[in-house]
Amino acid sequence: MSQHGTIRRHSLIIEKIGRNQYPSFDLIKDYLFEHGFEVSPRTIQRDIEQIRYEFGIEIKYHRYRNGYFIDTEASINLDGFLRFLEIVNTATLLTESLRDSKETLNYISFESRGDLRGIENLKPLLFAITNHRKISFSHENFQTGQQRKYSVRPYMLKEYQNRWYLVGIIGGTSEFRTFGVDRILNLVVKDETFHPGSRKNPLELFENTVGLTYSSHELEAVILSFTPLQGKYVRALPFHKSQEIIEENEKEFRVRLRIIPNYEFKQKIMMLGETVIVLQPK
Repeated sequence: MSQHGTIRRHSLIIEKIGRNQYPSFDLIKDYLFEHGFEVSPRTIQRDIEQIRYEFGIEIKYHRYRNGYFIDTEASINLDGFLRFLEIVNTATLLTESLRDSKETLNYISFESRGDLRGIENLKPLLFAITNHRKISFSHENFQTGQQRKYSVRPYMLKEYQNRWYLVGIIGGTSEFRTFGVDRILNLVVKDETFHPGSRKNPLELFENTVGLTYSSHELEAVILSFTPLQGKYVRALPFHKSQEIIEENEKEFRVRLRIIPNYEFKQKIMMLGETVIVLQPK
């Protein structure tokens, strides 16, 4: 079985278990069969173990409900894993379609003509992060147009709006900084290592934000009122995982979020123009 097939099985298992219906082992097996995977019980058990040990997603068996569930509190970055599966499954679908017909790309419109600058840095950056290796590089500042050299302790890669960003700490400082991977030049992974310590996990810093800025404001409740039509889009693609619907009728679609209302979030609001009103905060 190809790696694509394995990832697809992982996605289906998560999809079935994630519906909070505590499916039995046989129901999971049947669900895989319905989607074209006729595999042995041992293969499914190995998939569940691999999801747990390689990705940190705790799939457990509930004896009283006689089925499986995802222990979200014990799982490591479930949202990140789901996003990873989404990216891989999309790539697999496009790859298979292209293999079936070379004309496939004539019927797909991609968002931009980005040159994927800096994507070659993702693998060495991940190596440096997972092995706690210090790195150095030059980084271009969009505002000044100038390049500056940095020595950084890397902690995390973050995706936002089809771009990748490095989150790390500059030598001699203690605060996390964000660097656009597409603007990283002359990357060097050093032999020197560092100890991450018990400082705040960068994943937690971005948990209450939309985008890249986490320190500009305090966490607060934001209430937005949308037109009914715009509300359908907001329901389908929520602004943030904290989003909850508090009112819905023929006149408005109102939601509440618990976030840090940063620059990127304000950009998203401004783009919607007259279809949204900010009710709280002032």
